[in-house]
Amino acid sequence: MNTRFTKGQSGNPGGRSKKQLSALLTDALNEPVFVTIDGERRKITKREAVVHQLVDKSTSADLRATKMLFDMMKDAEHKAGVAAPPPEPRRLSAADKEVVQLFVERLRRQILAEMAVQNTGAAGGEGT
Repeated sequence: MNTRFTKGQSGNPGGRSKKQLSALLTDALNEPVFVTIDGERRKITKREAVVHQLVDKSTSADLRATKMLFDMMKDAEHKAGVAAPPPEPRRLSAADKEVVQLFVERLRRQILAEMAVQNTGAAGGEGT
């Protein structure tokens, strides 16, 4: 019987690719490519080339490219934590101000009491 492989030899000795799709995509996007930008030949990554093309198409009124660009920008800002600015804090009501004032006074009394205990402890410890 004629077969393509000899007995015991695998048809794929290297095995299946170990990389996930995301790793393969990252590798491909990081490959260098030569492009001409403003009449100057430059070496950039494919990732950068894709962004340049998307921005160029967007500036030439390509609505699909513009939407994709805005979506990418929004996603990048969200991942970077640069979302919309937080809302302005609301003004404290009179009751809230009273609670804050009482809290501050209580903290002051507690700090003064702790300082007094430290001072009397330090003064008593020096004489012994």
